[in-house]
Amino acid sequence: MPRYLRYPDGTVYFFTLAAFERRTIFCQTDFLAALKTAIREVRQLYSFEIIAWVQLPDHLHCILRFPQSGTDFGKIWSMIKCRTTQSCPQYHLTAHVLSVSKNRRHERGIWQRRFYEHMIRNDNDLQNHMDYIHYNPVKHGWAQRAADWPHSTFHRYVRAGVYPEDWGGCVVLGHIDD
Repeated sequence: MPRYLRYPDGTVYFFTLAAFERRTIFCQTDFLAALKTAIREVRQLYSFEIIAWVQLPDHLHCILRFPQSGTDFGKIWSMIKCRTTQSCPQYHLTAHVLSVSKNRRHERGIWQRRFYEHMIRNDNDLQNHMDYIHYNPVKHGWAQRAADWPHSTFHRYVRAGVYPEDWGGCVVLGHIDD
């Protein structure tokens, strides 16, 4: 297995972010475009590398590498979420649907407020999280095989020879004739 941690001076984190109330908006074409633009813009301000990513309709998982320890990834995610939200008014919820707290914070009902992060400790930890990310669409029933899900870095790793194309499929037991 290739070594993903090519830059030992940086830090690598696994993240999970979810849609507010698990709304299934994250794979809409316009939302995906807005998110990609927001990531591109924020990467011009703060350097980070996307090691792995999967986008599901109501949540996303990713592994990011930051070139320096101590990078404020909370600020980075805040900027990405804010820019995406500003670009997607079609998904904003009305003020009367949102709580007083969400209105006070100018949240629009797109993102869950918090996110989960885990610092990757070693190559084994990284491989486990990579597998988790790439298998997630199958786990949640969105695809039969990892290769069937379009919103994933799995395809990049297949082209690089890291994963075989048939990796991460559900096992279907066939009938054996006598």
